[in-house]
Amino acid sequence: MIKRREFLINTGLALGALAIAPSFAFNSKRNAIGIQLWTLRDTLPKDVKGVLSQVGKAGFCEVETFGYSADKGFFGTSVRDFKMILDDNDLKATSNHFDFNSMIKDGSTDLVQNYIETANLLGSEYVTVPYIVSELRGTTGDAYKKLAVQINKVGELCKAGGLKLAYHNHDFEFTKFGSTNGYEILLNETDKNLVDFELDLYWVVRSGNDPLQLFKKYPGRFTMWHVKDMDKVNPDWNAEIGTGAIDFKSIFAEAKLSGMKRFFLEHESNYKPNPIESAATSFNYIKKNLI
Repeated sequence: MIKRREFLINTGLALGALAIAPSFAFNSKRNAIGIQLWTLRDTLPKDVKGVLSQVGKAGFCEVETFGYSADKGFFGTSVRDFKMILDDNDLKATSNHFDFNSMIKDGSTDLVQNYIETANLLGSEYVTVPYIVSELRGTTGDAYKKLAVQINKVGELCKAGGLKLAYHNHDFEFTKFGSTNGYEILLNETDKNLVDFELDLYWVVRSGNDPLQLFKKYPGRFTMWHVKDMDKVNPDWNAEIGTGAIDFKSIFAEAKLSGMKRFFLEHESNYKPNPIESAATSFNYIKKNLI
């Protein structure tokens, strides 16, 4: 996880199990299975065209981007060329992870406008805040309230640009502040008409919380998910979907309560299989058992 955080900084449960979730439906005619391209972080920067071809052949039809910079595009590939490669492989970049730390720190909106332009060129629906550095999220509940104000501002800009903003969590948002925590503060203090949440199911479970309880308390707020499993032996590690400790069947059974419209498979922390083969294994489990 440290490598991902450094990268972002530097580049500017039982109910429903009986239903077994094939009955669940979300807002996609194709029951799209997406992939967060961070899963392929070791290979994608070296061969954008080749890796995206592998993604399409594996069966994915949506991707969530990472690694964009205003001067280098996606790993040296311009936005227009990146879009062309996606189109050639029947892929759509529905959501994009962009680095908002500098904007939140100095209040400048120039980079946000560039992100909005990029997302629209890709035909995306979401601009997503992937990670907030510790100095900006602070160590108090009041700091999270101030962060929520900034996130709302970004949400207003995205709405004006025809897009929706989402916030992606890790585990630190669940740090307790009295009777609440940072994540609840963000949920309560952000405008639901401006800000959606991309719920990272692994990090929710890893932090000791229950996604189903979040669905019940904040129905409809979690329009996107990150789907990654937790190793049964070492919870710091990920595992291929269906082989780990997370009960995805009960979670997917409550997709409607969550508000989930799409999800992205992700293999992330301390996880080093053959990237595309392992992603395909997880894809096949999701397709056969969860949707």
